[in-house]
Amino acid sequence: MVVNLSCSLVARDRLIALAHIAIYPAVASLQSRSSTVFHPKETSMIRFYFHPTPNPAKIALFLEETGLPYEVIPVDTKKGEQHTPAFRAVNPNGKVPAIVDTEGPGGKEARVFDSTAILLYLAEKSGKFLGAPEDRPELLSWLFFIASGLGPFSGQAVHFQHAAPDGLAYAVNRYRREAERHFQVLNDHLNGRDFIVGNTYTIADMSAWGWLDRAAYVLKGSEDPLAGFPNLKRLFETVEARPAAARARSVGADHDFKAVNDEEAKRALFPSNYPPAA
Repeated sequence: MVVNLSCSLVARDRLIALAHIAIYPAVASLQSRSSTVFHPKETSMIRFYFHPTPNPAKIALFLEETGLPYEVIPVDTKKGEQHTPAFRAVNPNGKVPAIVDTEGPGGKEARVFDSTAILLYLAEKSGKFLGAPEDRPELLSWLFFIASGLGPFSGQAVHFQHAAPDGLAYAVNRYRREAERHFQVLNDHLNGRDFIVGNTYTIADMSAWGWLDRAAYVLKGSEDPLAGFPNLKRLFETVEARPAAARARSVGADHDFKAVNDEEAKRALFPSNYPPAA
């Protein structure tokens, strides 16, 4: 009976997969390159649209910390795969990360995009890494401080120091100094604290880890970029020492993402710099 039931489940799942491909062929094309991290008997999972950059790294860390079953679907942003109709059906903004929860509210598929929204959604779904209820106001405040401040200014600092044409000294100075200011705000907050919120490791720490990991790019030219922010350095090292962090770093390692920053990559990454196609 167990064997027959297993066979029935396998047959059912194959029929569901075929139906999904027939209805959503473009999505199926993206999924055909996926790698799955889950027990083979699982029938529900998180489809995780991934590129090896700071914001998807946060989600990889959360998934590895919780053990939620997930499937990695690579999105090669330097090839412009984030602009395909298949991916825009998941995230209309054309950015990674994004997820599809195959067992969302009411048992229906649900998409979630933006790393902070995903962290909150998955933390609430799993009941993990949210901290104490009385610390929820602080959790939300620091999550959105990272989402609207530390992350974007770090990203712009990276762009103008590494990708933009020369001669934009004002922009380099503006975003580098704002990134440093946000680092300092969080560093000061961590005085006498082990973690960002309360006394436990939460999604706020995971969110910070994603960008602190790229401090050498944000603070270009610094041999030890976090030396001036000792509390941030300590937090980063604490998270980095967790076994899940090493596993998160290996997510997507089996996919050959484009590394060359050629004209195709620039047009894919910065499409608003170019006139719309005729």
